[in-house]
Amino acid sequence: MKDQLRQKIAAALKDCYANGSLDSTEMPEFALELPGQPEHGDFATNAAMLLAKAERKAPRKIAEALVAALGDGGGLWTKVEIAGPGFINFFLAPTCWYQVLDRVMQQGDAYGRCNIGQGKKVQVEFVSANPTGPLHVGHGRGAAVGDAVASILQAAGYDIQREYYVNDAGNQVVILGRSIWIRLRELEGESVEFPEDGYQAEYVRELAARLRDEHPEVLLLAEAEAIKFCTRYGVRSILHWLDDDLKAFGITFDNWYSEQSLYDRDMINIELGKLAVRGLSYEKDGALWFRTTNYGDDKDRVLIKSDGSPTYFASDVAYHMEKFDRRFDRVINVWGADHHGYVPRMKAVLSGLGHPPEDLEVLLIQMVNLLRDGQPYTMGKRSGNFITLREVIDEVGSDACRFFFLMRRSDSQLDFDLELAKKQSSDNPVYYVQYAHARVCSIQRNADEAGVVTPRPGEVDFSALTEPEELALAKQLSLLPDVVEQAALAYEPHRIVYYLHDLSALFHSYYNRQKVLVDDLSKSHARLYLVEAVRQVIANALGILGISAPDKM
Repeated sequence: MKDQLRQKIAAALKDCYANGSLDSTEMPEFALELPGQPEHGDFATNAAMLLAKAERKAPRKIAEALVAALGDGGGLWTKVEIAGPGFINFFLAPTCWYQVLDRVMQQGDAYGRCNIGQGKKVQVEFVSANPTGPLHVGHGRGAAVGDAVASILQAAGYDIQREYYVNDAGNQVVILGRSIWIRLRELEGESVEFPEDGYQAEYVRELAARLRDEHPEVLLLAEAEAIKFCTRYGVRSILHWLDDDLKAFGITFDNWYSEQSLYDRDMINIELGKLAVRGLSYEKDGALWFRTTNYGDDKDRVLIKSDGSPTYFASDVAYHMEKFDRRFDRVINVWGADHHGYVPRMKAVLSGLGHPPEDLEVLLIQMVNLLRDGQPYTMGKRSGNFITLREVIDEVGSDACRFFFLMRRSDSQLDFDLELAKKQSSDNPVYYVQYAHARVCSIQRNADEAGVVTPRPGEVDFSALTEPEELALAKQLSLLPDVVEQAALAYEPHRIVYYLHDLSALFHSYYNRQKVLVDDLSKSHARLYLVEAVRQVIANALGILGISAPDKM
C-alpha cells in the first residue's frame, strides 16, 4: 500500500513540475506515516513541507498543487485532505485493504519478509558467556535478543552468521580448573582450603565427581598438569551444557569461535602488526598502546603490557579485526549493559582501520528482575546464587521464556514473573497471542466439519466484509512487512512483539463479537478467508521470533 502511494505522490510531483505549478524539480525523500488518530486518515505525507525551502512557498500552497495533481488515485483512496501546516492525509478505499488478504494468502510463509539487506553479510555475535558455569537468566535475555535480531535480519534479506565467542584463554578458566581440582582432592578425602576466587557452586562438585569416574588417571598427575587437565575437561563439559541449554531454547550457532585459537594461530601479533603499520599503536613505558583518543575514546588503551602479556583488549581487538577479515559487511555484538564503556574503544579501533561507525553495532542488554508472584526470586538449585536459564525454560517453557525476554527494549530493565508466564489466561501475553492462532485453527476445524472450504485468492467477495473490525484487521495485517523492516533497521525485536499483541487484541475482539461461520455462505467464505490470513500472519511473526504457533491450547 505504501509503495503504491509513493508511486502516486512521485508521479504527482513530476506532473506539477511539468505543468509549472511547482518549479524546483526536487524529488524529496518524503515520509509516509500512520497518523496518530484514525480521523486523520490511513497515511500522511510530509512531502509538501520538505519542498517549502526549494519552492519558496508555504507548505499548504505546495500541498494544494500536489493534491490537484494526485486526482482520484484510480480508486486507491476515497479522500485526500490537507492538514495542519501542510501534511497530506490519505483515506484509502476499503477494497484496497482487503487486497492485502490476497497477498497474505498468496505469499504464505514468506509474507512479511523484504529484501532491504540485499544479501549483505552480517555477523551477530551473542551470548558468549564464559565457559565457567551455567547460563543465567541475563544470558537468556541476550540469547533471545541476539537470535531474534539475527532472524529479523534474515527476514529482511541479509545473509546472517550467528557466532558464539568462547572465552577459553583467560584466567577465569584456569580458576575453574583449579576449583575442580580442589573438589576432586576433597572427594579423595583430603582437607583443602578453597580459594576465595574459586567457583564454589554445586556444578563444580558434579564436574569433579564425573572427572574422577571418567579419568581417574588425573589423580596421578603433578598438580600443574592436573589443573590443566581439569581446565580442559571443565571447559569442554560446560560448553556441552551451554550448547544443550541453548538448543532447548531453540538456538543454534553457525560458529563457535575459540579465543584460544587467536593465540594458537598467532592472530594477536598478526592483527596488532597491522595497527603498527598504520601508525595506530605506539610504545610507552615498555607497553604497546592503541591511539584510541584519536577516534573519540577518553584515553589511549594498553594492548601489550610491559611484561609482554596481552591485555583482554588486545585479544578483543584482534578478534574484531579478524571478523572483518572474514568479509562481513557489518558486525553486531550483543553485550551486557555493564560493557557500555567498552563500546567507544572498539568503535575507535574500527574507525582507525577505516570502517564507518555503523559497521559495528553493539546492543546492550539490561538486567532481568526475576519474580515469582511479584516478589524477587534469586536463588537457584545448581548455581547457588543465581537462577539458570535452563531452570526457567524447564518451568515456563521456551516459548514463554523467549516472549517475555523480547517484550521490552533490550536496553531497558525487564521484570519476568514466572507465575504469570505459566498462566493460561489473557493476562499472560504469550498465551494471549498463541491463543489467537489456536482459535483460528479451531474455526478451521469447525469449517471442515461443516464442509465450508476456505476460498483461494481471487475467489472471495470482499463486499461481504462490512464490519469495522474486519477493516481494522485487514489494515493491521498490511503492517507486518513494514514492522519487520523497521525492526531490522533498528535491531528491535520488541516491535514485532507489540505488533503481535495489537493484532491478537483486534482478533479476540472480533471473535467475541462476530461469528465466522454463518448462514450466508458468501459471508462465511469472506470471514474464513480473513481469519486464515490473521492466522498466517501470527504464525509468520511468531516464527521470526523463534516462538511456536500451536494449533490447540
